Amino acid sequence: MFRSGIRGGSAVAKPERIGAYELTAAMVLSGTIGVFVVESQQSSFNVVFFRCLFGALALGAYCLLRGYFRDSGLTWGRLALAALGGFFIVYNWVFLFTSFTYTSISVGTVVYHTQPFYVMLLGALIFRERLTAQKVGWLLVAFVGLVMVTGLTLDDLRAGGDDRYVVGVGFALAAALFYAFATLIAKRLKEVRPHLVALIQVLVGIVLLLPFTQFGATAGLGMRWGWLIGLGVIHTCVMYILMYSSYQKLPPSKIAVLSFIYPAVAMLADFVVYGHHISLVQALGIPFIVGASLGISLGWRLWPARRTPAVDAPASEPDAERKAPAQASR
Repeated sequence: MFRSGIRGGSAVAKPERIGAYELTAAMVLSGTIGVFVVESQQSSFNVVFFRCLFGALALGAYCLLRGYFRDSGLTWGRLALAALGGFFIVYNWVFLFTSFTYTSISVGTVVYHTQPFYVMLLGALIFRERLTAQKVGWLLVAFVGLVMVTGLTLDDLRAGGDDRYVVGVGFALAAALFYAFATLIAKRLKEVRPHLVALIQVLVGIVLLLPFTQFGATAGLGMRWGWLIGLGVIHTCVMYILMYSSYQKLPPSKIAVLSFIYPAVAMLADFVVYGHHISLVQALGIPFIVGASLGISLGWRLWPARRTPAVDAPASEPDAERKAPAQASR
């Protein structure tokens, strides 16, 4: 019996371990997105258009091979919702990639990770989800971290600061807001495979961005086409497959923790490839955002719950005798 119990425990642990590997790989890939964007030397609209184009080809082939088009669960209403989510996810990419050109990959990525707070606030506004004092407290912690990460002081703000830097932070915040909208919409599409939702989103992106794409700018791109193809195949198809597979195997707590591999790798890549580094104040602000995001995701408490004294009726002697052994055994 004892051996079979161990086998059963390891059988449960193995899928979770595989899921942890998958999500770690996906987050490492996510952390390299900024390098692919910068190295392509294309505008944000061009980058996202070709990411959608190559991503649609790769995701379409994958869904076809796996038979996901059969019994897809799509209705006209769900298709419309997925398309709306596509609008938000595509412009989320445009805003995020634009932020890299104004600030840096490091700052843009860290500011972008204020997404959970937008999801929380939008959930309260749109779906009337309860906004507790604890959640508001974590929101304030994240705001302090955000101010520190941006590196702007009151004197900078009075003087107008570095206009490009402020604009870059604004684009990263806008990207986080659009991602939050896409997340809330995705929650309404649980009956549809996420791979199909992602495919619909990139197909919508092709249509949305076609008028803004400058095909002339790709002339003489040469080997740099590899960066754009990589964004579509690696960072859209492969990365999403790994993410969605891991989500089926991992509890929300592990997903929340492992998700922060993404900004860590992005900051490392920014430093190794471009020599960008953040100041001490900015570095101190990162744990505020990370801790607050984990606090929201995992339900941590900023302060202990108020205890209400329980009034117990006096136990009779036989009851007291029965309870004594149980209390002693704890």
